[in-house]
Amino acid sequence: MAYDRGLAQRIREMLEGRDGIAERQMFGGIAFMRHGHMFVGVAGHALMARIGSARYDEALAQAHVRPMDFTGKPMKGYVFVDPPGLAADADLQRWIDGCDAFVAGLPPKDSTQRSAR
Repeated sequence: MAYDRGLAQRIREMLEGRDGIAERQMFGGIAFMRHGHMFVGVAGHALMARIGSARYDEALAQAHVRPMDFTGKPMKGYVFVDPPGLAADADLQRWIDGCDAFVAGLPPKDSTQRSAR
């Protein structure tokens, strides 16, 4: 599946200067990892956003947000944000920062976990 390279570039620019960032092909698109944890990505034209279970319902109540679903079963704690919800850089930055804050609270992954995936 092709992904929106323009959106991926916008994300790269917003992540510039942050430590522990890596890119990985995932879900037919591209995922951005922070210290081994996927936190945002691009699938098709949508932003994949890892927001966590606690903010899941709140996120789904927003315009242009839908469950992240690849197999017929939504992934709890992850949502897609469609392009109209990302038109302004401030909106994209808000999603990136929120997802980054969520993964910052996760336990660190050791190098064997990162290389095994």
